[in-house]
Amino acid sequence: MNDSHEILFDEQAIAKKVEELASRISADYAGKELVLVCILKGAMIFTADLMRGLTIPAVIDFVQAASYGDSTTSSKTITIKQNIRIDVRDRHVLLVDAIIDTGRTMDQLLRKFGACGPASLGAVALLDKKSRRVVDVAVAYRGFEIPDAFVVGYGMDCAEKYRNLPYIAALKTDQAQGA
Repeated sequence: MNDSHEILFDEQAIAKKVEELASRISADYAGKELVLVCILKGAMIFTADLMRGLTIPAVIDFVQAASYGDSTTSSKTITIKQNIRIDVRDRHVLLVDAIIDTGRTMDQLLRKFGACGPASLGAVALLDKKSRRVVDVAVAYRGFEIPDAFVVGYGMDCAEKYRNLPYIAALKTDQAQGA
């Protein structure tokens, strides 16, 4: 990338926050096995780092939910492109997302998995963009609160680009609109 973005969180800040979240989750779920449900594609790197930081038994599965496509604005329609294969009935489930924006995706997924009869169900998000929230969702673990900016890096993309960045950056308006 070039000067078309502003770094919000560098590698060290992200690593420290992920470690803090993993420690809190490990303490809260002590003595239990946790099912992490990674919300693809954006949360893949966060989920991997979070899982490595846990000190409790954990299994992982993946759901792919999308509302952005190649745009920088939500379509308001959530599409489930891939569902989990693990039976979550009577298990402790934690949905893992990179960012909570409007709250629509997380709300739909919490409802979907809640209907499956888990022993407990919660959510963790590395980034929280509260200024854009249209659906109030219960997120037990939050990393950073961010301004209303389109962010990329650490698994998050703009039209499938920039997921590989080791930091989280806000795209400048002209860059985000050109996606």
